[in-house]
Amino acid sequence: MKKLFFTIFCITQIGFILVYPTEALKAAREGLNLWLNVMIPTLLPFLICTGILVQTGLISRLLAPFKTLWKIVFGISPAGAYAVLVGMLCGYPMGAKTTSDLYENGQITKKEAEYLLTFVNQPSPVFVRTYLCQICLNDRVPFLKMMLILLASEWMTAQFFRFIIFRKKNYFGEETVMKKETPATSSSEAFLDVSIMNGFETITRLGGYILMFAILSACISRWYIPHNVPGYLLTGILELTTGLYRLQPLILPDITKSILAVFLTAFGGVCIAAQTRSLVTKELSVRSYIVAKLLNGVIAVILILLVTKIV
Repeated sequence: MKKLFFTIFCITQIGFILVYPTEALKAAREGLNLWLNVMIPTLLPFLICTGILVQTGLISRLLAPFKTLWKIVFGISPAGAYAVLVGMLCGYPMGAKTTSDLYENGQITKKEAEYLLTFVNQPSPVFVRTYLCQICLNDRVPFLKMMLILLASEWMTAQFFRFIIFRKKNYFGEETVMKKETPATSSSEAFLDVSIMNGFETITRLGGYILMFAILSACISRWYIPHNVPGYLLTGILELTTGLYRLQPLILPDITKSILAVFLTAFGGVCIAAQTRSLVTKELSVRSYIVAKLLNGVIAVILILLVTKIV
């Protein structure tokens, strides 16, 4: 089934490039510009620094003084809290990448890693403030209000999976972590080199996904013009930034635009889900992640309705 899906995907992409080369080239340029001018300057330094911190094992020591806080609020270890903070500050898909690195480095258990994946992938405050609130919603929704709604929905999603799905009444850090053997090249002298190479590998992979989904979005726009709510939802579910940008020209009530925007931002989109799968080790399942992002989107919609006194 997967092979059939990828075959159709590739044939569609090739057909669009051959039939509409100008539009395909424009979409590819936009995707590459996003990658080159936004993702590399903002994410690559974090990828390198995060890699160094994970390999040196300093994370648990740095966050250990707040162990009780992490235990009560999220039910996680200090090392797991680092993945939460990275995901919160750096945005998609850094939380998932950091979680996978921590697991592979033997600092968190598999169960804690899969639990973390349900809520560590979040939109960054910079993305919410500049792109979502200012550019896409024209400041109709205050940044603080939007950010609090998104954070609250992430926390509620985490509690659902913590107590209902994983049935963890205490916290995940109480389990014994099996330390994994690290390659000889992971000595103190090689930390920087390894982190730089891993950072460039990750950022290049993300660039490939952005490029392919940019062309796919252009392909859908060419054959199905998304100037209505269903079309907007289709585009936004496929690729978040493109879908949010196309929210601007829609003639809809402000509350409707806010609902659509908050759902898509909390969900993240198929492109980010694909990026997450590519960055997370195959030892970890992402099924809970997909369910969690859908649940997160629904909770975010309910919260924005409650806040605006519609319900």
